[in-house]
Amino acid sequence: MIALVSGILREREGEAVLVETPGGVGYLVTVPLGVQQRLPAPGSTVALYTELVVREDGWSLYGFDRAAERTIFQRLLGATGFGPKLALALLSTLGPERTVRSIVTRDLAALASVSGIGRKKAEKLAVELADRFKELPQQLPTGGTGPGEEAVQALVRLGYAPAQAEEAVRAVHAAGPTDTPLLIRQALQRLAARKG
Repeated sequence: MIALVSGILREREGEAVLVETPGGVGYLVTVPLGVQQRLPAPGSTVALYTELVVREDGWSLYGFDRAAERTIFQRLLGATGFGPKLALALLSTLGPERTVRSIVTRDLAALASVSGIGRKKAEKLAVELADRFKELPQQLPTGGTGPGEEAVQALVRLGYAPAQAEEAVRAVHAAGPTDTPLLIRQALQRLAARKG
């Protein structure tokens, strides 16, 4: 299993980053929005805790800058009917701290606000994983959600679908702005341009 990838961050594109190891091998790693925002500029050295997901149609590598966030991802994958795309959407929309809190406190409204997770799936997730997540809050750094997660949550409260909000925030973040108000404003402009 590939548990850690470290090297030079060569590219960022959408949900993925390309990390070139000192041996010259490049790994394409899919990361949640919060991780994408915390990564340094291309050309910098990075280390990502990774989870390799093997399926019939291919292998995918998912990366996290904190071991605790990888643990959350791994436990989400352990839930019935919960694949890597849903786990990534949950971490990107709510952030790791709020994901854990929502599962432990059975906050079904927060869980169901994520694209692809309806009320029934949220209930099942909370019932299956609440006990397995109880010790995780102590392992997570405090400091709340990042600007991207806050921007996604604000857009969802404004009525946009979580997947739509996340896609707009990712696209805007890739272009540069990192503070929450600017991310929200530019993501709203992007969403409005698509409608028009």
